[in-house]
Amino acid sequence: MNIEKLQNDLQSILDDLLEAAPLGEHRVLVIGTSTSEIVGQHIGTSGSAEVAAALYEVYRRTSEKHGFSLAFQCCEHLNRALVVPRRIAEQRGWPEVAVIPVPKAGGAMASAAYRKMEDPVVVERIQADAGIDIGDTFIGMHLKPVAVPVRPRIKQLGGAHVTMARTRAKLIGGPRAVYELPPEDKSCT
Repeated sequence: MNIEKLQNDLQSILDDLLEAAPLGEHRVLVIGTSTSEIVGQHIGTSGSAEVAAALYEVYRRTSEKHGFSLAFQCCEHLNRALVVPRRIAEQRGWPEVAVIPVPKAGGAMASAAYRKMEDPVVVERIQADAGIDIGDTFIGMHLKPVAVPVRPRIKQLGGAHVTMARTRAKLIGGPRAVYELPPEDKSCT
């Protein structure tokens, strides 16, 4: 596995997402990653700590540069709970659960995030502003209600299929609803 190529490809994928969904302070990116799929194996069978650590560094650098927070989804054995920084969990009111992800129960990526993140905690659910799913890990349950697909130029990371989404506010109202502020109408004053 060419780690440098994986890191470069992930950066390109993140750049595509950030172009479609500019994330900054007070925003959360949920990440689901099967390192097994990346190395060409079936999800949950061949997790790679080396791949996870390398990808974590790309996520960390990008989040620090843009100011958004990271949430790493665990595998189904931990009910797809998430590793997040404690300060974000406390700010958002996300209750901590008592578990530590490890490669065989949580997955290599969530395990690496827990070990490398400053003051991590695990929470059961969030509503993120955008998401990256590498290896069909099903992150949708952790996105805000209206998800909009984002198409990356690179559709695979190693052997893993990549999908992404941004979210938007719900459009409410009916035929009279307005979604963009119109120019001021002087005749109504």
